[in-house]
Amino acid sequence: MLVGQAPGVTEAQSKMPFGGDAGRRLFQWLARAGWSEVEFRAKCYITSVTKCFPGKAVSGGGDRVATRAEQKLCRTWLDAELALVRPTVIVPVGMLAIRLFYPSNVKLEAVIGNTISDEAGRKIVPLPHPSGASRWPNDPRNLGKIEAALFALKMIKIELDL
Repeated sequence: MLVGQAPGVTEAQSKMPFGGDAGRRLFQWLARAGWSEVEFRAKCYITSVTKCFPGKAVSGGGDRVATRAEQKLCRTWLDAELALVRPTVIVPVGMLAIRLFYPSNVKLEAVIGNTISDEAGRKIVPLPHPSGASRWPNDPRNLGKIEAALFALKMIKIELDL
């Protein structure tokens, strides 16, 4: 199961998760882990923390981060999805999703590239948000952490024979 932050404007229009620019980058990453976009979409459930496009950021630099109230409104749906899908692996993408599985003060540097198991025994493999506007994945110092996460996903794919 892949858990993103929220649909962007492209996703809201197309009704396809990660169907925009961030999705192109995400699927380039996943290809390095051995997943084609078609295969990943066919075999993996994709959802998000919030279910609606939160709107543009006031600054004009991308999409607005969903408020805590908006996240809380959608949490019931996400919990139901987790219960129905019963994933053995969860890939939270972006801080909003990562903080569902880690403490709220966690930093990307501490989690990207490190796979953990949660209390339910699910493997958690976090990725940064793949937005081209995001500075974190564009910083050369962080590329090794992204590669470590992709390697973990590759090993999980082999292990689970997906």
